[in-house]
Amino acid sequence: MPGAAAKDSELSERIESFVETLKRGGGQRSSEDMARETLGLLRRLITDHHWSNAGELMELIRTEGRRMTAAQPSETTVGNMVRRVLKIIREEYGRLHGRSDESDQQESLHKLLTSGGLSEDFSFHYAPLKSNIIEAINELLVELEGTTENIAAQALEHIHSNEVIMTIGFSRTVEAFLKEAARKRRFHVIVAECAPFCQGHEMAVNLSQANIETTVMTDAAIFAVMSRVNKVIIGTKTILANGSLRAVAGTHTLALAAKHHSTPLIVCAPMFKLSPQGTFWRRSVFIALCLTTCPPTSLPSLSPTLVGMHRPTSTA
Repeated sequence: MPGAAAKDSELSERIESFVETLKRGGGQRSSEDMARETLGLLRRLITDHHWSNAGELMELIRTEGRRMTAAQPSETTVGNMVRRVLKIIREEYGRLHGRSDESDQQESLHKLLTSGGLSEDFSFHYAPLKSNIIEAINELLVELEGTTENIAAQALEHIHSNEVIMTIGFSRTVEAFLKEAARKRRFHVIVAECAPFCQGHEMAVNLSQANIETTVMTDAAIFAVMSRVNKVIIGTKTILANGSLRAVAGTHTLALAAKHHSTPLIVCAPMFKLSPQGTFWRRSVFIALCLTTCPPTSLPSLSPTLVGMHRPTSTA
């Protein structure tokens, strides 16, 4: 049918454009934008493509998901959203199939990644499956819309009057977190500029416009100033399976300085940044508190890196 062919062509072009954007590093898009666009494309795949059962649909999602994740392996948000959609398909199929989903509620992203393959028959056809999956994805998109606000709502529990807060670079989540606290508390924020791109200057301007007392400093001054700091609050690109973080350049220095001075460190990160992937680093730095959209949990280590992770190779 001409109409269906046009839809398929348009969708293929959108996916190809998204893949090219990922190959170029994502441009100016945030992780939340990436998550939302990934879900939107997968929803279109489910709606526009012809499939007869959950098994065929999961294979389709895996194929396109591999293309997206291979384009930019460091953008773990894309892979996380693909896994979430696969989990939704399993859950909705299980409900229609009459299977108890108690075990599914305990299923983690790591378990989804490491499972050896399909242990269940997904070949049965259920007419309501498509609409149920689309509804669940729409609910997930609504959940994504409120992640920053949900984290910011916890600000008053962690920031108190007359405290000195240090952060590094620019993070939308941290910015919203600090602005929410500033509505009822007065405090001073010190922003490390995060050279060489100096995103910290943008953060400082935004905070000062919200009438928050803000100071910008060079990354080299982090250790010297840390003794005056009451709390460190940072954002992150990814939270890896063992609790390590992938964050902007300079975060490792900030973390080590905070550890030396026994300064609490808070990581503001939404759930879609949790990744089942491991880490190339084995160095345990200290326990960080991670604020997510669920109750705060402790992370066992912190090992930030710049943009991509590099595995050091030993030479004989």
